[in-house]
Order: sequence, then C-alpha cells, then structure tokens
Amino acid sequence: ITLCLTISLAMGSFGVGWSGDFQKGLDAAQRGDYTTALKEWTSLAEQGDAKARFNLGIMYERGQGVLQDYKTAVKWYTLSAEQGNALAQYNLGVIYDKGQGVLQDYMTAVKWYTLSAEQGYAKAQFNLGIMYERGKGVPQDYKTAVKWYILSAEQGNAKAQFNLGQMYRNGYGVPQDYKTAVKWYTLSAEQGFVEAQANLGVMYALGRGVIEDKVYAHMWGNISNSNGYEGGKKLMDYLLEQG
Repeated sequence: ITLCLTISLAMGSFGVGWSGDFQKGLDAAQRGDYTTALKEWTSLAEQGDAKARFNLGIMYERGQGVLQDYKTAVKWYTLSAEQGNALAQYNLGVIYDKGQGVLQDYMTAVKWYTLSAEQGYAKAQFNLGIMYERGKGVPQDYKTAVKWYILSAEQGNAKAQFNLGQMYRNGYGVPQDYKTAVKWYTLSAEQGFVEAQANLGVMYALGRGVIEDKVYAHMWGNISNSNGYEGGKKLMDYLLEQG
C-alpha cells in the first residue's frame, strides 16, 4: 500500500484572507523574488500572522531566499500550526514522520496529522490512515485507517482511493468486497495512479468484482505499463502467457 509523505508546499493560505503585505510577499515569491517575500513575511510572522509563519516555514525548508534550515522551518511551522493552520499542521506532521530537523517521532506526527485531518485536509487524512494501518505512533487499527482513507478518497485523493481499494480487496478493516475494491481502483486509475491501473487490470483479468474481461485487463495493464509501472508490465506478460 502506497505512502504519501510529500510536503505541501503551496504558497498561500488555507481558507484565510490575505493582507496587503502578505499579498506583496506572495507576488514576490511567485516571480522568484524570495528576498522581498522573506522580508514581507518575516515582518508579518513576527507580529503573529499564521499564514506568513507557514510560508516562512516553506522558505526555510526549501532554501528559498535563505540557506535550507529544517530546524528553523520547524520553528515557523510549529508557531503557525499552534494557531490552527491546517497546512502547517500537515507539514509539521510530515517533518516528524520523516525526522527532518527533529528526531523522528511518529506519535508527534500523528498528533499534527490528526489536527490537520480534523479540519478536512485530504493529505493529512490520507497520511493519518497510513499511520493507523501500519501502527506508526498509534496501535494498528485497520478500521480507523479505512475511516481516514474514505474521508480523503471522497475528496478525490488518488492515493487514498487506491489504498481503499487495497483494504476492500484484502478485507482489512472491512469485509472483503471485490466490487467496492474495483470502484476505488477505478476512481484512482482514472486519475492516472499507475498502481491502481495495474490492480484494476488484474481485477478484470481474474473477474473479481467485475465480469472477467481480458480486453479491459489488457487496456489497464497497457496504460499502467506505458506509465512506467512494473506491475503493468507483469500483467501484460501474464495476459500474453494466458493467450
């Protein structure tokens, strides 16, 4: 089952309006003038602006206008996260999950993922599902993993849709249900997620949750293979052997 630990690096806010100085910093960052962005956002951040603190965290994490410094990124993310910024909470969760600038701490990662996920942030919901599925920072709990995957998948997160397909296919935290697995694989595959494309092809090849259809199996296997996924190639080889 796939894991998503990509830091959310969008320059902006999560459902909050921007002040003029914040917008000036944003405009500067978008044209690559990180010196001006740093100046504008540092001033606002020191005054307690959660959005500016979040974006300073991004700049220090990426080394934009400053030397890359995970510890300083953590400082600004933490200040923003403690003010309730869902993106900062998510990024902080990722940092603790990966141990960048801090000691790796799954329990703290779960804390921040949960706060972000409860605000409806799909990436945090997905990563929280991973933590429960794998028992990282929390007792392993497939049912709770499924709960968070569903919330993320319903917002269109392709990785969550794929993982839900896996859970239903294998009967983890839910009764085994190939038809529902196919539903989630399809939604993920249609977004271009290569593992879902290959697994959907397998379901058609074996007639699990769908009527057996070698044409569709070949189609999804070929798409996955064309996208560079080894599982798609293996499916194509299998279909070729079957004639």
